[in-house]
Amino acid sequence: MKKILFASTALVATAGVAAAELTIGGSARFGLAYAEDQANTGAEETRIEQRMRVNITGIAETDAGVKLEARFRLESNEDANSAISGRGPGAAGFAVSYGGLRVDVGNVSDVFDSGDQVDFYGYGIGLTALIEHNSVWYDTAASIGGFGAGGADATTIKARYTVGDFSASVSYTDTKAAGTVVANEEFQVGLGYTLANGMSIGAAYGDDDNAGDYYILGLAGSAGALGYSIILGDGDIFDTATVDGDLAYGISVNYEISSATAIQAVVSGGGLDSSETAYGLGFTHGLGGGVTLAGGVAKSTSESTLADLGVKFSF
Repeated sequence: MKKILFASTALVATAGVAAAELTIGGSARFGLAYAEDQANTGAEETRIEQRMRVNITGIAETDAGVKLEARFRLESNEDANSAISGRGPGAAGFAVSYGGLRVDVGNVSDVFDSGDQVDFYGYGIGLTALIEHNSVWYDTAASIGGFGAGGADATTIKARYTVGDFSASVSYTDTKAAGTVVANEEFQVGLGYTLANGMSIGAAYGDDDNAGDYYILGLAGSAGALGYSIILGDGDIFDTATVDGDLAYGISVNYEISSATAIQAVVSGGGLDSSETAYGLGFTHGLGGGVTLAGGVAKSTSESTLADLGVKFSF
């Protein structure tokens, strides 16, 4: 990440500000991606995958050690039928942190998306994370929210407190449909603990006006060359008028064959009765200079075949 430091008269003269800086960093990827068109809609099954993200963050710290941040994102993506689109600067997210307490406000991630306590995504497959170990959750009405480019549907407030190996998080999101006064409130809370061997355990609970209650339990760690992440969860989001859903589960692993090459595997199942088990196998290979070759093959929860191959890098 490149840092651009400013020491202008305006900043130096700001009362109580000890330091200020602007950081610019991001990531990019490009390659080929395939998605089976089971519905025969005529959509292109093979496309050129391309995405670039740039995060611009302003940081200041008071003499008392209170750190303040403001961030927004620029993004460019592939679009339908080989078109290219861009968006941003996005809605801003803000943060204030001191000691073990951090409060985020605005265009920010909630407890589930942030991964504060539970690794909600795990080791994704391929260049584009074709599937992740939370894939069955995407079939539901759960409005898991995170930081992104462009506008934001709602303001999120999230607080996290860490003391030693224990941490706790809470978030609140209030969404109102355009042109109405109908609100959808979502509340999430999570707890996490890191054991002496580096294994982390956590739990998170959500209450959504539309989706009802839901929860997730997580376990993550490593054993030698093997990294693993496991989640179990359930809630009203998996139930229908006629069928009660199953316990949702996800398992993802990353096995380092060498210092440069690793293999990832993912299984995600349960949840809605209509969801099929998603599974996939992928690889990553470091090319040096922060550049990684990545690819994978997967089956989605709708039994579509997915595949991709390309390079990605951070800057």
